[in-house]
Amino acid sequence: MSHIVTIQTEVRDLEAIRQATRRLQLPEPTHGEVQLFSERKIGWAIQLRDWRYPVVANLESGRLDYDNFEGRWGKQQELDQFLQRYAVERATIVARKQGHTTTEQPLADGSIKLLIQVGGEN
Repeated sequence: MSHIVTIQTEVRDLEAIRQATRRLQLPEPTHGEVQLFSERKIGWAIQLRDWRYPVVANLESGRLDYDNFEGRWGKQQELDQFLQRYAVERATIVARKQGHTTTEQPLADGSIKLLIQVGGEN
């Protein structure tokens, strides 16, 4: 029986992935064929802290494939933290491309408040 987990999400921006891994002090993502426990996947490999196998991002489908064997091979919190950071980085990239400025505010519960100042508005 396989332990592969698939999350349908919108991880499609390589620059946001790269920025998220830098901010989390993770290794630079690499592209290629990756061996998970029982399957091979092609995409961008993101090596999370203390995970046995990387998370593999398919930018065309937006899907993440990974195998953490129900937390035995990697803590879910590490993936959640990456996804949170990815979302903040992606929103920041989009906002800045539209001429807006952004400010991050970490909150006590671990969430991040992202303030977007719309350019030209009072």
